[in-house]
Amino acid sequence: MTDRQPPTDHPFAEFFRNDAAPAQRTAPPSSRRDARGGSGSRGTRHRGSSSGGGGSKRPRWVVPLITVVVIVGLLGGAGVFLFNTFGSQVQSLLAGNQVEDYEGSGTGEVMFVVNDGDIGETIGDNLAAAGVVKSSAAFYDLLLKQNPAPVFQTGTFKLAEQMSAQSALDALQNPDNKVDFTVTIPEGSSAKGIYQELSDVTGLPVSDFEAVGANWAALGVPAEAPSIEGFLFPATYVFQPGETATDMITTMVNRTFQSLDAAGVAPEDRLKVVTLAALIQKEAGSVEDMAKVSRVFTNRLNAGWNMESDATIAYGAGHSRVETTQAEREDPSNIYNTYLYPGLPAGPISNPGDDAINAAIHPADGPWFFFVTVDLDTGETVFSETADEHAAAVERLQEWWAAHPEIE
Repeated sequence: MTDRQPPTDHPFAEFFRNDAAPAQRTAPPSSRRDARGGSGSRGTRHRGSSSGGGGSKRPRWVVPLITVVVIVGLLGGAGVFLFNTFGSQVQSLLAGNQVEDYEGSGTGEVMFVVNDGDIGETIGDNLAAAGVVKSSAAFYDLLLKQNPAPVFQTGTFKLAEQMSAQSALDALQNPDNKVDFTVTIPEGSSAKGIYQELSDVTGLPVSDFEAVGANWAALGVPAEAPSIEGFLFPATYVFQPGETATDMITTMVNRTFQSLDAAGVAPEDRLKVVTLAALIQKEAGSVEDMAKVSRVFTNRLNAGWNMESDATIAYGAGHSRVETTQAEREDPSNIYNTYLYPGLPAGPISNPGDDAINAAIHPADGPWFFFVTVDLDTGETVFSETADEHAAAVERLQEWWAAHPEIE
């Protein structure tokens, strides 16, 4: 067994060769002579001599030292293998606890936009891409610590470069840093009211918007329309500093065309659909009633009746009262007087939204020719087929008025 040698390519071959060699050597010559009959004292002297050639023993510390060296080598080799294999993962795990962040409120100026629907993680990514914060993680991790969670307003904010995550968050929550103009237009608003709202928010004169609206045909609104009314789509708009009245009004008109196109309305039918939709928007007590209101007016038109809408008279007279007077209903100077003039009113009387447009195109099925809101608090509306049914519903409305004398 002592004659076996480890393979030469074994990683410990050299170690085994060096350690096994003494067991295969023959005794030194002096020992052989002693064995053939030399004196025991001479043999003993040679065995005990430190200068006795190849017969000297290896020092006791050599084998332990070699063992230690081998173990250290093994550990070192294992460490290199593990680092080469898993080093990147380990570094990533270690880096996960070290979020990079700037310090302070930053320098310079960055116009940063928060888009509608952006979540915290998206805002963090965009801040990092714009050079505002050092990393998206720094901002997002800060958000997770907030209680309650921050609510971000859409729009453009004036920030700085290299801000700390906390400074960026504070700046986005400060309305003084908002530099754009957010305008919300409710369904059923009039052009006059929209001009005033745009002026209040942007600081531009009302006359600037009026001047743009007066040239409605240049914006693509049907030339036969009596005004731009009906084509300023109700929605929330975010206008940027530097945009003009023309830019803003054009955006709103194009948004109307977008809605009509999506509803399948041909360009030549835009005015007719918007006119009916605007009337539905003003007359319906709720979105649920819009299709029924559309059916009432459609039935009247198909039967050759006048539409007889108080809302059209009120618009033409320049007021917003629910009730109209007998004199107003007999006034021929009001081109929107649907008590006197047959067919659709001269033009839209409000700016309708998608629900009213859809109702104008898709009226409900029903035999109704009349409707009246009998409770102005709840918006309850009664639809009737005959004049007698309608008269009974009107009595309910009068009872409601009697019960609410405080309302003029």
